[in-house]
Amino acid sequence: MMKFLKNKLLGLITLSLLVFSLNAQDPTRFNAEIENLVNKEFILEPGRELLLFTGSSSVRMWNDIQDYFPGYNVINNGFGGSHFSDLIYFYNKLIIPHQPDYLFIYEGDNDIASGKKPGEIIKEAKFLLEKIRRDLPATNVVLITPKPSIARWDMRKNYEKLNRKLNRLAKRTDYVAFADVWTPMLDEKGYVLQDIFLEDKLHLNGKGYKIWGKVLSEFLK
Repeated sequence: MMKFLKNKLLGLITLSLLVFSLNAQDPTRFNAEIENLVNKEFILEPGRELLLFTGSSSVRMWNDIQDYFPGYNVINNGFGGSHFSDLIYFYNKLIIPHQPDYLFIYEGDNDIASGKKPGEIIKEAKFLLEKIRRDLPATNVVLITPKPSIARWDMRKNYEKLNRKLNRLAKRTDYVAFADVWTPMLDEKGYVLQDIFLEDKLHLNGKGYKIWGKVLSEFLK
């Protein structure tokens, strides 16, 4: 009986890994970028809490991120174009070595844009959070909502659905908070603000990052 249950469990794990690999993008496309992040040297002030930011290009392109969080050590491990599945793949390189006090995660934007369903993305997010809770039980995790953008405004329904699911996931997971950057990036009529993006109408300019900085700073109080 025990042998049967063991084989069944092994089969389920294998099937889960197979499904995950079929749905995921090829993470090895980021190998060179990840190695640059791993080999990057950081000057950290002793006695300060460590904030680790990771996720896709909206994090990677936040070049002056340290200025928004004075009094903290800040590491930016964003890598452009990434999905939740990519962050899971590079988890041991980008997250574990730093043992952060606060971990800010921005994923889901490219997942939706590539055609993934919100339910599928949530399964990957949950898998990632389970790993973090197991390996870094004292780390405070902040899930940043995928942002609205002019370039991807036609996909807003899927983004809104994903954000609702991420909120529910955060509420039922210990030491995980939900950072809503979607709402403050909309005008009074509910349309995305037009003056907070670069020319590509997707990535943020300084005004956009000021919104992010204000929202995310609240989780450090």
